[in-house]
This record gives sequence, structure tokens and C-alpha cells, in this order.
Amino acid sequence: MQQSLFQLFQRDIQKLYKEIELYQEESQLWEILEGTNNSGGNIALHLIGNLNSYFGRNLGNTGYVRNREAEFGNKNIPKEILLKSIEEVNQVVSKVLSTLNDSQMKAIYPENVLGYEMTTEYFLIHLHGHLAYHTGQINYHRRFVNQIF
Repeated sequence: MQQSLFQLFQRDIQKLYKEIELYQEESQLWEILEGTNNSGGNIALHLIGNLNSYFGRNLGNTGYVRNREAEFGNKNIPKEILLKSIEEVNQVVSKVLSTLNDSQMKAIYPENVLGYEMTTEYFLIHLHGHLAYHTGQINYHRRFVNQIF
């Protein structure tokens, strides 16, 4: 399971990186489309915070302190900083996944995030779905603001 999750997270964090990289104009990252609440840049910040929290802080003991409000409130962060942050969180996720053993995967995840107790394995599968879902939103946002249909 760890190897499968490792490969899936690597693949989809790279997709996230590519989506941010493909914005034609840096300002487009921060546009909010009619009928939506968040820009592509803010969704990327949210994913970076999410992965740093649930992989880094809770499983990797990195000491990461999440500011969820800033994930949705910060604007106009340069694309290069977002890309560097994605690279850094990719290293965190890779390191944690490479060190987890079977008993840790079957153990109860250290934080009750979803309102019920779950194994680490279950929660990591949930986190992968969360990453893929929001990366798809960024893809749509990017294509819309770049007028690529």
C-alpha cells in the first residue's frame, strides 16, 4: 500500500506543479471566477497547507503550523514561490511515505480530522482523493482564465 500511495502522490503532486506552471499570466492564478469562491492560487495554497499538516506535522513531526485562513486569504503570491512550496511539500510527502511501515499504516491516525476514528492508511487514501479533486479544480480554473477549452 505504501508504494502505491507513494506513486500516486508523486504523480498527482507533479500534476499540481504542472497546473500552476501552465498559467500564462501570474495574475490569472488569483482570479476568482463568477460563481466560485477560490482562485487557483488559493486552492494550491490550501493543498500545500493540507499536505504539510497531515503528512508533515502529524506523521513526520516537522512542527508545521497551519494557517488555513491564510490559505484562502493570501493573494498575489509569486508563481515561483508556489512552485517552490509544491516541490517542498512533495519532499515532505515522499519522506513520510518512505518511512511508514505496515503497523503504522494500520494504526489509528493521530488526529480525528473527519469526525471519526480511522487508520492512517484510510486517511492517506482520503488525502489522495482530496489532492486529485482540488487539482482538477485548478485545471478547470487555469483553462478557463487562459481561455483554453
